[in-house]
Amino acid sequence: MDDPSGRRPSADDLLVLLAVGRSGRYTTAAEQLGINHTTISRRIAALEHAIGGRVLTRTAGGWELTDLGREALEAAEAVESAVRSITATGPRRLEGVVRVSATDGFSAYIAAPAAAQVQRRHPGIAVEIVATTRLASQQRSSVDLEIVVGAPQVRRAEAIRLGDYCLGLYGARSYLDEHGVPDSVEDLSRFPLVYFIDSMLQVDELDMATSFTPAMRESVTSTNVFVHVEATRAAAGLGLLPCFMSDRHDDLVRVLPEAVAVRLSYWLVARAETLRRPVVAAVVDAIQDRMSDQRDVLLGER
Repeated sequence: MDDPSGRRPSADDLLVLLAVGRSGRYTTAAEQLGINHTTISRRIAALEHAIGGRVLTRTAGGWELTDLGREALEAAEAVESAVRSITATGPRRLEGVVRVSATDGFSAYIAAPAAAQVQRRHPGIAVEIVATTRLASQQRSSVDLEIVVGAPQVRRAEAIRLGDYCLGLYGARSYLDEHGVPDSVEDLSRFPLVYFIDSMLQVDELDMATSFTPAMRESVTSTNVFVHVEATRAAAGLGLLPCFMSDRHDDLVRVLPEAVAVRLSYWLVARAETLRRPVVAAVVDAIQDRMSDQRDVLLGER
């Protein structure tokens, strides 16, 4: 990647590109490296001059690598590996911050225990969990890992299927004692539904989940699935809820389990270069372990 003048790219400049490429932001890279924003800009400019082309392009959400930038990033990872190999004096200690975006239920019951597992093994890794229900973003500069529902349509990113989970229809025991238990899908028309706010739901799979009974009227709705669970427990109606959250409560009863079983999938989305970071790989491994361990619970089979 030398330019015609014979100038070679600096190892320090490559490591700056590595930090920007992984985070998508100059400010984040500056904080990680302990230098200022101006120095980041200067080093990126020097690298681009040395290799004869743009390594980063500006997007709405931050900075994305160009094709040349991805080539340079591979060289930067080799530099990082070489530096670590000559400075290691014992077992490798992983340090850094990994930010994960995930749905509310996944955040609480999969991501949080996985993060705790990572902390026990690698005290130098801090895991930040941002709870949100949305589509995978096209510029993921603010997070390292995104967990979304349904197969994502993304560019310049890796999408990994983590596993499936099931939504079931639940009612509080007190509510069913008063209103009766529905005996068919057709009978559901006389019950109100606790679920997401339809006009604010961004995920197609979750939006289509209620297609089994379009006649159910809305009761309490929310953007937060924990609100769905608690409203259902408080007898607001029948809730279409994740089995792995609802089966924990003895006061909730699943109704029509054979007729109403909506199976959805969790997917992990991240930049390829982000997934190669050892601290991120440790978090991904822990999430996959937790998904495997909780498979039956996620599917409502335990």
